[in-house]
Amino acid sequence: MSQNALRRIATEYCSFRTIRRFLQIPERNLSGSGGVKDAGKEAFDVSLLEFLVCPLSKKPLRYEETTNELINEELGIAYPIIDGIPNMIPQDARLIKENEGAEKPTPS
Repeated sequence: MSQNALRRIATEYCSFRTIRRFLQIPERNLSGSGGVKDAGKEAFDVSLLEFLVCPLSKKPLRYEETTNELINEELGIAYPIIDGIPNMIPQDARLIKENEGAEKPTPS
């Protein structure tokens, strides 16, 4: 780019910041919840359960309102719901029950 073009871009950016400051327009925070107290508690649309299945077993999921998670009873895993959006990535799922075939340690 030529120096003239860079100078024009810098001038326009600086004037935009000056106008925004003069009009008291707050800058947008695009990261995280933006300071909103209960941003992670957005409601999940239960009608989506008709279309959502577990990506591992392809079985239907159950919505657990108390933990705000989608539960796969067969595999014993729970997918979190963040800001009303189900996180269906298997690596992010939480185990909700121990393997039934695993031996429990005996107290000695």
